[in-house]
Amino acid sequence: MSVYLASVIFVVLAEMGDKTQLLAMAFASRYRWQTVLWAVFVATLVNHFFAVVAGSYLTRFVPIQYIQIAASASFILFGLWTIRGDTLEGEDKRFNFSPFWTVAVAFFFAEMGDKTQLATVALATKYSNILVVWFGTTTAMIIADAIGIIIGIVMGKKIPERFVKWFAAVIFMLFGAIGLYEYLPKNLLTPPVIAAGLALIVLLTILVARRNNAKA
Repeated sequence: MSVYLASVIFVVLAEMGDKTQLLAMAFASRYRWQTVLWAVFVATLVNHFFAVVAGSYLTRFVPIQYIQIAASASFILFGLWTIRGDTLEGEDKRFNFSPFWTVAVAFFFAEMGDKTQLATVALATKYSNILVVWFGTTTAMIIADAIGIIIGIVMGKKIPERFVKWFAAVIFMLFGAIGLYEYLPKNLLTPPVIAAGLALIVLLTILVARRNNAKA
């Protein structure tokens, strides 16, 4: 899988049901969808540039194998985060500029520390290719938020949000598990350890899902 394609797939999945996707939906109900997408593009371009630079510099201080293991584990966490879901906490009403800058500034700050930004850091550490990861993750954000706008505005949420969320989460955790199997020392990957790891992922998934249902 090419670096660009991997970056697109991972971040599209991470963005499904994410706070920034919800933010794009909220703004699309108030402003022209073209304005929202252009603002998302600019905000993501700047935000993810910082993320890929931060990720690439980690390899100068930490052995690459450790970073790859951490990045793979983080994909499982992103899957759990996706199941948990996000809600808006006033981000769509916090700023009052022109439509373009309102969306861009709000989106930039909402993305700080968000799982798609962290996924971008993880991808930059995994592949060590700043430009390709940067372009790939930016493309992914445009795709994911365009999907969100279509689902939320044009299609009237005919596709169940629950299905989209779980599909993204399962694929994300699958990539994470494959990555751990690939990068962990082979002497550690005994059948009992693999079984225990898979059981832990399933248990955490159940716990997060139950907690999320309790909040609903």
